[in-house]
Amino acid sequence: MAQGNLSKMSAQLGNQIEYYLKLSEKVHMNEYIGKSIRLEWNGQINCCSCGKITKKSFGQGFCYTCFISAPESAECILRPELCRAHLGEGRDPEWEEKHHNQPHIVYLAASSAVKVGITRVQQIPTRWIDQGATSAIRLAEVPNRYEAGRIEIALKEFFTDKTHWQKMLKNDIDESIDLVEEKWSLEEHLPNDILDYFSENDEIIDLNYPVLEYPSKVKSRSFEKTPIVEGVLKGIKGQYLIFEGGEVFNVRTHTGYYVEINK
Repeated sequence: MAQGNLSKMSAQLGNQIEYYLKLSEKVHMNEYIGKSIRLEWNGQINCCSCGKITKKSFGQGFCYTCFISAPESAECILRPELCRAHLGEGRDPEWEEKHHNQPHIVYLAASSAVKVGITRVQQIPTRWIDQGATSAIRLAEVPNRYEAGRIEIALKEFFTDKTHWQKMLKNDIDESIDLVEEKWSLEEHLPNDILDYFSENDEIIDLNYPVLEYPSKVKSRSFEKTPIVEGVLKGIKGQYLIFEGGEVFNVRTHTGYYVEINK
């Protein structure tokens, strides 16, 4: 038995992605696949920023005070084109300098469609894994989050920036997607100041998730509906646990929830 506050699973890229949950001990989640497991919430939620107990979680793990004040939940997290870290500004300029005024990658990821996204260089391939992409390619390399957001906005005309989570969990993928072709087809459509950042790295990273069986229908489970989530674990993809019968549980959405996990 392990217990503690949930946070997003860490993942390691290999022939098959290895997932770990950090509770009172490091839990290798791949070892649970094919077995019956039980997650039980004791009713407590701790803010992922300040650690205080909160009755309700905001923005995937924050108490309300931190949600409206912490740099980790600033508007530019979801809308990077609004980032002001490169100007020495933000909710916490020191934190912004360390995390946002740093090299970022604009990428294309394939699943049921081609998605455009951004992430810090250090978050590759973690970001792709968290989104449940089947493959991904670097598109541009920029000096900060603002420039990445500016390019992402320009690319939304051609690609979505949303992950269709139900299709992702059913492994509904478009096998015809050619990420290299999609990447370089943009040359004639984008202005030179964006093309100047284009990456020459055309390596495609393929992602193989530890899933025994993908569901044909998906039903989301949450602790708000029931404090106990249990069943035979059929696989893990993105930040979702996939149970027998198509029930799925989003670990990241429950950041800060205090749980026990048992086989």
